[in-house]
Amino acid sequence: MLSPVKNLSRAGKAFNILACAAVVAMMLLSVADVILRIFGRPIPGTYELVGFLGTIVVSFALAFTSIEKGHIAVELLFEKFPQRVQLAIESFGNLIGALLFGVIAYQAVLYAMDLKNSGEVSATLQMPAYPFIYGIAAGCALLCLLLITECIKSFRRTIDR
Repeated sequence: MLSPVKNLSRAGKAFNILACAAVVAMMLLSVADVILRIFGRPIPGTYELVGFLGTIVVSFALAFTSIEKGHIAVELLFEKFPQRVQLAIESFGNLIGALLFGVIAYQAVLYAMDLKNSGEVSATLQMPAYPFIYGIAAGCALLCLLLITECIKSFRRTIDR
């Protein structure tokens, strides 16, 4: 049986694959639109679709970036502290991050529900935006769970030292 950390890691990698697919779709759509504009036949709603795909790219890549420690970190001062202090700061940072992304996920769900109930759609394609907002919530929720597990691991390592 896989541990919860392994399951979260797998989910993060799966979300990242979807984010990569969305980048490819954005690129193909943009290139096709530019080429078709030359012939006077632009793709209607390209701007909207690229925006919707952008939400997938950003929110679905968050967890994998965190797994890979790909976020920007300023370690100049951090490295000067003793190992135990570094672990405590890391634990606290993960806790704050988890709280932040938990709130973002929760608010995104509320916003998506509001958009769904109001029936709001995009201007050109008349496409509902709420599924993409739910995607933002899913990406942020996954990151929140990963940060909670990292917080617990850092806290345990702090206590063990």
